[in-house]
Amino acid sequence: MSKIHYATGRRKTSSARVYLSKGKGEVTVNSKPLNEYFGRQVAQMLVMQPLKLTELEEKINIKVMVKGGGSFGQAGAIRHGISRALIEYDEELRPQLKKAGLLTRDPRKVERKKPGLKKARKSSQFSKR
Repeated sequence: MSKIHYATGRRKTSSARVYLSKGKGEVTVNSKPLNEYFGRQVAQMLVMQPLKLTELEEKINIKVMVKGGGSFGQAGAIRHGISRALIEYDEELRPQLKKAGLLTRDPRKVERKKPGLKKARKSSQFSKR
């Protein structure tokens, strides 16, 4: 049994728990294959980005449990989690992943709605008379 490496990735309101182990390159998200869970090709590419960069897509199996947010938020959370798990797997991948900006947690979140406004910043139309 190969050692399992664990990491958590987050983006917006999504959080992904990533389990990484040696294998043939299978990626399962919430017990479904990657291409079945994410219908859109762009989201799949987002998830595979750290693996393609480090050229490990055929050598590592990944099991992901993700919850919250939308599909692209989840894809971003998985990408962040995979990047962090890869560092736990091999510390020498850190400079490569850091240069690509895959280790930085994206801090952008939805701004809250303020009282007296229609949305976070949108106010009702102003008229002088």
